[in-house]
Amino acid sequence: MRMESDIKLDFKDVLIRPKRSNLSSRKQVSLERTYHFKHSGRSWTGIPIMAANMDGVGTFGIAKELQKHNLFTCLVKSYEPDDFDTTELHPEYVAISTGIGKKDYDRLRRILSAYPDFRFICIDVANGYSEAFGDFVEKVRKDYPDHTIIAGNVVTADMTQELVLRGADIIKVGIGPGSVCTTRIQTGVGYPQLSAIMECADAAHGLGAQIIADGGCTSPGDVAKAFGAGADFVMLGGMFAGHDEGGGHLITETYLTGRYNEAKQQPEYDKKTFVEFYGMSSETAMDKHHGGVADYRSSEGRTVRIPYRGEVQRTIQNILGGLRSTCTYVGAPTLKQLSKCTTFVRVTKQYNDVFEE
Repeated sequence: MRMESDIKLDFKDVLIRPKRSNLSSRKQVSLERTYHFKHSGRSWTGIPIMAANMDGVGTFGIAKELQKHNLFTCLVKSYEPDDFDTTELHPEYVAISTGIGKKDYDRLRRILSAYPDFRFICIDVANGYSEAFGDFVEKVRKDYPDHTIIAGNVVTADMTQELVLRGADIIKVGIGPGSVCTTRIQTGVGYPQLSAIMECADAAHGLGAQIIADGGCTSPGDVAKAFGAGADFVMLGGMFAGHDEGGGHLITETYLTGRYNEAKQQPEYDKKTFVEFYGMSSETAMDKHHGGVADYRSSEGRTVRIPYRGEVQRTIQNILGGLRSTCTYVGAPTLKQLSKCTTFVRVTKQYNDVFEE
């Protein structure tokens, strides 16, 4: 046993210090980035925000809306080749997701064979530290030398470097920070997300690769902090959940308001609509995709109800608007320069919550 005694930080532990700025409007800020990928040799230009490959998030509907803004989607693993027939997805803004099992790989190969324009592969497992995972990344790189490979999840510099050396172009960073992930509760394993981003970004950039900050963002401010810490992409699950395009299960409940309608001589009621959202290692997901939780493991995700949010367009605008505003506060005319303009300050409280329920 050994102990690392230096403090590791999460989004809640810091704020970004404002700096003198020459920017007079959010309109002056450019959020587009261009990346050149180490192994595939390809380039990509867009706004580097990603929808996670989760049920209700990594869907065709979400992808179609995000690609209008040059945002990216990692599709859920449950789509079969026939599902892509009439999707009209832009291949530059979509990744085909896979696990590391034989059935997963067979499905991936069939999709890429039928639709060769898709050039992004997302190899996604909860624990990116297994030797089998590294071997699989190496195998996929050998079979698809011209594809851009996303691989994860990890939270340390050493494993970031290993996955890059074994063929991954982009490393997905985050173990346990997600809103519907219970890995840290079930296993005691994890790493504060802000520190993980900083350390893994430094390791990846030293080898000419990129990272994705995956999980832990609950607001546009957190997205800005992730980019400020050095993330090349930021992946969102809960923030993109609950929208029409996600196709989640709607739940409508009726509540007593506490008011009385004198004209109708009856209490007044109100209706609230929710959407079911769950982690991909939850019992709900296991029941849906794998026939239940295997007897050798436990659920590492929760199922929750979140308020129904309507169309995703408004959420996209809110996130991008907040990110542009961050750049104006620190004098960064482009997203690329945000990390260079970022100074984090340690805090004990984020904001005044006196009127929060």
